[in-house]
Amino acid sequence: MQTKESRGLVLYSRPYREEDRLVKMFTEVSGKHMFFVRHAGKSKLSSVIQPLTLADFILKINANGLSYIEDYKEVTVFKAINSDIFRLSYASYLLALADAAVVDGITDASLFAFLVKTLELMDKGLDYEILTNIFEIQVLERFGVQLNFHECAICHRVGLPFDFSHRYSGLLCPDHYQQDAYRSHVDPNVIYLLDRFQNMKFEDLKTISLKPEMKQKLRQFIDLIYEDYVGLRLKSKTFIDELNKWGDIMKDHPIKD
Repeated sequence: MQTKESRGLVLYSRPYREEDRLVKMFTEVSGKHMFFVRHAGKSKLSSVIQPLTLADFILKINANGLSYIEDYKEVTVFKAINSDIFRLSYASYLLALADAAVVDGITDASLFAFLVKTLELMDKGLDYEILTNIFEIQVLERFGVQLNFHECAICHRVGLPFDFSHRYSGLLCPDHYQQDAYRSHVDPNVIYLLDRFQNMKFEDLKTISLKPEMKQKLRQFIDLIYEDYVGLRLKSKTFIDELNKWGDIMKDHPIKD
């Protein structure tokens, strides 16, 4: 068992026996591990083992079993996210997606930094739907999925009104639409945005503003990509889908005083 100091982000916490808890944490220097916290309610750690808590931890890492949290400092709580059910549901989905994307115990400092930065921007009020889309597209490679949203799979031309082909796992330009009779017929603007999302820098996010119809098209197409290429259906994603339906109902039927 090794003692390490690392930034860590709590992914989830669940009861274990009567008073103890198991805490899944994504650490910057050692990847994801499950930590055992004894008498969690009375422990000095009680305030930092809640999901979406980021802190500098002193940890005892066990490669083959449960690990332990020795101490902590420099705690960050995403207050704006936790105060809004929509942002919270999307942030929870990002945690679950990151958890699914890498094997426990494998260090992935770049994914850790990407996840933390995405949450920070979400907490600052940037569009949580677009942030989630960007995270989903950029994390695809962690699932072994490499899709080119930049050029035609046949002639490699760029900058055209592309469509997506599952047959070629890539794009077709208008000259090659006939190569796949079952092409997606997706809005070319969706493909354009996904191409941007694959390499987008966080500084560019402040310039992006999308209409609800385009967000819906993005959501539907990314869901299709995950269904066909990843085969992943997380409970937190199902909750988002249901929550969005409730949100639409509330918009259509606002509560009157």
